Amino acid sequence: MVIGSGVIGPEGAHTAGRQLLSKLYQAHYGGEMPQISLMRRGKPYFENSPVHFSISHTPRHVFCVLSDRPVGVDAEEQDRQVKDSLAERILSDAEYARYGQAADKHAALLRLWVLKEAAAKMTGEGLRGFPNTTDFDPDDSRIRIMDGCFVAVIEGEI
Repeated sequence: MVIGSGVIGPEGAHTAGRQLLSKLYQAHYGGEMPQISLMRRGKPYFENSPVHFSISHTPRHVFCVLSDRPVGVDAEEQDRQVKDSLAERILSDAEYARYGQAADKHAALLRLWVLKEAAAKMTGEGLRGFPNTTDFDPDDSRIRIMDGCFVAVIEGEI
């Protein structure tokens, strides 16, 4: 697995994401990046390639992951403001209990959110039914801090 990050410039998030993806692909695999298509529910994939990828962006940063297994990445700026009421709507009972015990509830909620989004991207199912059916821990080792963001990468299986 290889992960990269960049800053979003005037070209916008979509373009920055595709540029980072192309750069990582060329650096890691050599050659030109394969054509990108979309699955039924909108998950992008490389045509005729065993390489999997995922892209996420925040208002300021873009992140990309390449893997030989299904992969999902999501990122949120650590300073993103979210309402506490979101926790009741998106967390499973077990996650809500962990969130309630967290010393920093704001960080715990963002960390749980990036795990949920990364899982949804990995499976290609999207968030339909996903938010409150997972059992993640805000201290999950698949979360890292990069460029002032919480970044979750889920690879292979949830």
